Amino acid sequence: MSAELALPARLDLPAATPLAEAITALRGQDLRMSAEAVTHLGTPGLQVLLSAARSWAADGKSFSLQPCSEAFTEQLSIFGIDSAALSAPGREV
Repeated sequence: MSAELALPARLDLPAATPLAEAITALRGQDLRMSAEAVTHLGTPGLQVLLSAARSWAADGKSFSLQPCSEAFTEQLSIFGIDSAALSAPGREV
C-alpha cells in the first residue's frame, strides 16, 4: 500500500505536531510527500521529517520527498542536510 502527503508551506513549530500526527497515521505504508509548496523549513519541521525517514527505513518502507520547492531544497542545504538523509536507504528524495 502507498500513501501521499502534501507538506504545508511552513514547516515551523506550529506545523510540527500536526505534521508528525499526519505522518504517523500513515506508518506501515510506502510514503511519498510533496514539498513543492514549502516556503519555510524550520528546525521542528526538519526534525519531524528526519525522524519519519528513520522510522520508514527501520520498517523497510519507501519514503520520498518529490517534488521539492527551490526554497525547501535551499533551506535543507543551509541546515547541512543532504537530501539523501530524508529517504529510506536506496530511495530517492
